Amino acid sequence: MDRRTLILSGLAAGVSGVATNSLAQDADPADGSRTYSADEIISATSDFLGVTAEVAGAAIERIFSQNGSPTAYIAGEEASGAISVGARYGRGLLYMKEQPTQEVFWQGPSIGFDVGGNASRVFTLCYNLHYPDMIYRRFPGVEGSAYMIAGLGVNYQRADGITLAPIRAGVGLRLGANMGYLAYSRKRNILPF
Repeated sequence: MDRRTLILSGLAAGVSGVATNSLAQDADPADGSRTYSADEIISATSDFLGVTAEVAGAAIERIFSQNGSPTAYIAGEEASGAISVGARYGRGLLYMKEQPTQEVFWQGPSIGFDVGGNASRVFTLCYNLHYPDMIYRRFPGVEGSAYMIAGLGVNYQRADGITLAPIRAGVGLRLGANMGYLAYSRKRNILPF
């Protein structure tokens, strides 16, 4: 979204906000109307990742017990590789209730005791993400991987009160642990920084 479109949409939102009643203006995003239920997420995850509802449900129940209901999710794919120093690139669609679907890209470097490569489908649960533009920042994280042909893993990334919980189902050959960050952007970047 370019600057002109952002300004015009902000003005339009401001004008429409004046016309609505104050109860609608003060709606709390955490009230449940803008969050996804566990059943919605389990269904979407199992469909997207191609795993059974039981497998998806076990991972999602753990994430829900620690973080509650997500305000958004990203469904996409990524590829990564490392020999001590690594890089990860991905793209997907950001889904939020009452917002249009938006394409996002991510990339980032990593460093650690890590070797190998993998390709994954990624289903990322987003917490405290109330507006689509809040995703465009760097999210640091720590990850451990052990792929021998296939695997399913979850880790957390946090920045500025926003928590991302990517669930990865991938194939490849990779072993190790690393730390780094993922930078989310509107356009694909060649450099992972």
